[in-house]
Amino acid sequence: MGNWIINHGLSAFILVVWMGINIFLFVYYYLFYDQGPQFEYTRELLGSALPWARAPAAVLNFNCMLILLPVCRNLLSLLRGSFICCGRTMRKQLDKNLTFHKLVAYMIALMTAVHTVAHLLNAEWYTNSFQGQYGPLAGNLSMLDDSSELKTTYLNPVRSNSTTPTLLVFTTIAGLTGVVITLALILMITSSMEVIRRSYYEVFWYTHHLFIIFFAGLVFHGAGRIVRSQQVTDPPHNTSFCEDQPENWGKNPECPIPQFAGGFPQTWMWVIGPMIIYLCERLLRFIRYMQPVSYRKIVIRPSKVLELQLVKPGFKMAVGQYVFLNCPAISQLEWHPFTMTSAPEEDFFSVHIRSVGDWTEDLIKMVENLPEGGQGPKMAVDGPFGTASEDVFDYEVSMLVGAGIGVTPFASILKSIWYKFKDSDPKLRTKRIYFYWLCRETYAFEWFADLLQVLEKEMEERGMRDFLTYKLYLTGWDQSHVNHAMVHFDKDTDIITGLKQKTSYGRPNWDKEFEQVRQENPSSVVGTFLCGPQALAKDLEKKCVKYSEVDPRKTKFYFNKENF
Repeated sequence: MGNWIINHGLSAFILVVWMGINIFLFVYYYLFYDQGPQFEYTRELLGSALPWARAPAAVLNFNCMLILLPVCRNLLSLLRGSFICCGRTMRKQLDKNLTFHKLVAYMIALMTAVHTVAHLLNAEWYTNSFQGQYGPLAGNLSMLDDSSELKTTYLNPVRSNSTTPTLLVFTTIAGLTGVVITLALILMITSSMEVIRRSYYEVFWYTHHLFIIFFAGLVFHGAGRIVRSQQVTDPPHNTSFCEDQPENWGKNPECPIPQFAGGFPQTWMWVIGPMIIYLCERLLRFIRYMQPVSYRKIVIRPSKVLELQLVKPGFKMAVGQYVFLNCPAISQLEWHPFTMTSAPEEDFFSVHIRSVGDWTEDLIKMVENLPEGGQGPKMAVDGPFGTASEDVFDYEVSMLVGAGIGVTPFASILKSIWYKFKDSDPKLRTKRIYFYWLCRETYAFEWFADLLQVLEKEMEERGMRDFLTYKLYLTGWDQSHVNHAMVHFDKDTDIITGLKQKTSYGRPNWDKEFEQVRQENPSSVVGTFLCGPQALAKDLEKKCVKYSEVDPRKTKFYFNKENF
């Protein structure tokens, strides 16, 4: 339990607070509409569907206020910089922004389903009440008209026997906007599934921009004021006394004709702040879009990996950060995230782009067809933005785990380390780094092996061979690979990478690796950083909990994962 609290305590606390606010809002507004005297006549028409419609609406307001904030990248970068004094635990929460965004989206989907079903029942019961199917009181309430000067007498929005529930839904502001909001939400959620996002990113990108329609519909959704409550009159209408004698309403001084009005729309007050923040976010992105970007170098690496070295005036980065790239020649609207592989000490920034999906394939084909010495297509850059890897130098010991192209943030880190050693940087806190790279193909190692060779040589010359421990794992191979490795086993360098550290076949034994790190660093705080698949993340997260010591004087592992 102590280990779990170290790694997940604050995240769990934030989740509990969020869930607690949701539960409080639901229960409070359910009781408000279920027991409030001003809704007694409204409940006569709608029954329990009234609180079941209004309670989810309150929860929806709260979560629609939150949903945009985790995707305001510049806001998160600002907060990350502000939390430097608050410690790594607080900053780690910002790296879970997309997880929180998804949780909020799931809550919105659930509450929308409950809200929609309840209001469909309300439409049916409004119609039935007007037709007199629910007794004389419901019938009399439905027949109240707009005879008063303020036009607020009526309770039932159904004003004709020809009005059906379907007609009510598609001819009222609440109904029409509700249909539009629900359809937009369904499209956004279904296109966000992992299989679609990975294979058809453009579908995900374009449908997710239906959030503009979603929020526009949300702001106007309550303008129809379809759910109405009883107003205070002079003399007051005594509900408990008058409900049994509707025929005397307006005749008996104690029973004036009841007055009703719709509630003031509140949703816009919940969402206007986040909408303004997000609008500023998009404005800043547009300004960055207009800033010029030039090419320093373009390299086609093995395994269809494209390296772009770019230069942008005033651009400053930190290790492990990422940028969003836009190529107008492919699409003026699509922005894709890529971790930078360059070091802050260099006078350019670079990204390595693997061919995955239509956008990256089109970009690589475009570059391959460039004439000799030709400039690449126009590129717009938004960023840089912070990630978990920024904190790598805050730890005494770091474990870096990259899978495939997921090695990119660690390329930046290892390059920066080389520069820091070269310049004898006294601010370098890190005492030891363990680097693990898992790849399926042998040629995927090629573009990164040069950097490792330079670091290997640098560490040897400085007598710091133990500072960097790296292990490379080939996870996909056939028998010919194994036979070739066995024949050349006695060579001083690896047959795949040319490094002194030999490549291992298969996957790491993480229990063995964590135990080794713990034994070699008995009183250190170890930061474990991953850029790779979710399955590996879950495994490493469990190992961090398992091998962390509760004793503050002993080894602790903190898990960090890259998220885009």
